[in-house]
Amino acid sequence: MDIGFIGAGSMGAAMVPHLVAAGHSVGVWNRTRAAAAAIAGITVLDTPAQAFARDVVFTMLADDRAVRSVVFDLGALATAKPGLVHVMTATISPALVEDLKAAHAAAGVGYVAAPVFGVPAAAAKAELNVLAAGAPDAVTRVMPLLELIGRKVWPLGDDPVRANIAKIAGNLMLALAMEAMGEATALTTHYGVPAADFLDIVTNTIFAAPSYQRYGGYIARDTYDPGFKLTLGMKDVDLALAAAADRGAILPSAEIVRGNMAAAIDAGFADRDWSVLAKIARRRAGLADDVA
Repeated sequence: MDIGFIGAGSMGAAMVPHLVAAGHSVGVWNRTRAAAAAIAGITVLDTPAQAFARDVVFTMLADDRAVRSVVFDLGALATAKPGLVHVMTATISPALVEDLKAAHAAAGVGYVAAPVFGVPAAAAKAELNVLAAGAPDAVTRVMPLLELIGRKVWPLGDDPVRANIAKIAGNLMLALAMEAMGEATALTTHYGVPAADFLDIVTNTIFAAPSYQRYGGYIARDTYDPGFKLTLGMKDVDLALAAAADRGAILPSAEIVRGNMAAAIDAGFADRDWSVLAKIARRRAGLADDVA
């Protein structure tokens, strides 16, 4: 199959090789050309429109603004190949999903929302969990490709917004978990139980889940090396709050997390892994940074 791929950041660069290895012809466009050129076995594309001239195009971009720029402002959708299916793997707002649905329908282009759970290391091993929603014929057509990049594809019906809201809600739960670990370790530390000891217990017993173990490790070591940047994490919490407000719902814990994320950015941690919000939770609970 002739596939276009837009976005050669850490996630995109980890996903594309699985499509290439399966024998597909893949053309990649990225704003920074060198990032696309670094991926073996692909054709570097000059414009996003060239990606939309193929049979299927994947988009993995950072946020709503980047997606709008590529799909609308740079004219990619306007010149799309008839019958194309566009697979949106980015985490975007429900409002943008509605705009994309309408625009793709008007252009005669299939649209499938397929955001993913997983970090680049998981993507490199094809161990992502893919949330898929869209018209059944479009989903069926791209399902073999989704199965190449993930360990499991989770169908969520024919409305693309369902996949995006599930991804946003899942990321909100991760943020709440980091806040919980920050607050809980502050409590234990005040009583002489180090964060590392406490987190070793809970991440191997009542919270023995990969995400708790990964982010719990960062919190226990008080090292937040670049991973999923804090600014991107706050973007996803903002998406959750905006989506809730659109339905008249209140998410009080999300507001707390959002506040700690903002404080972490103000403290100079914008480019650190988003679990650094736990450091702010610990500070607010009265702990100095040098208290483990």
